[in-house]
Amino acid sequence: MTTPVERLKETLAALEAELDAELAERREAWHYRVERGRVIFDREIRARHRAARVRLADFLAAARPAVILTAPVIYALILPFALLDLCVSLYQAICFPVYRIAKVRRADHIAFDHQHLAYLNGLQKLNCLYCSYCNGLISYIREIAGRTEQYWCPIKHARRLAGLHDHYPHFVDYGDAEAYLDQSQPLRDRLGGL
Repeated sequence: MTTPVERLKETLAALEAELDAELAERREAWHYRVERGRVIFDREIRARHRAARVRLADFLAAARPAVILTAPVIYALILPFALLDLCVSLYQAICFPVYRIAKVRRADHIAFDHQHLAYLNGLQKLNCLYCSYCNGLISYIREIAGRTEQYWCPIKHARRLAGLHDHYPHFVDYGDAEAYLDQSQPLRDRLGGL
């Protein structure tokens, strides 16, 4: 007999397969393919993209002054993000082998592919590079933190939280001491086979 969590995992796997099929259809519809990590558009589409690009001077002229003035505030965050990246990556490199937790692949979370979009000007591409890094980094860190939580404290919270990591549904219920004692080690053991 399958548990509700197992049924949900099966449903999630089916939805992921459906999402992959939908993305393949969209790649075909937008006339691009991915070869060895590089995005390649059909020649005609690339020409249309170039024609749609807004020149940098026009882009800046259309921006509100307050938006331009806040850009240094946004870009200043690159330093703490890079430091956080270094610290979390070192943590994973040192601790995960000791805990026998499979390492998180950066490439599964951080993607730099917007530079292949010819309809973006140089500044837009830089902005996309920054956002891709920061959001990908947060995803990468979240996965590392989720695996760490599953190893050390796989207990659900007393109240519902927004944006939980993928490991959380497997955690034991809040207040179920018996399940915690019975399931903590099997939950740790699962982390080695990810």
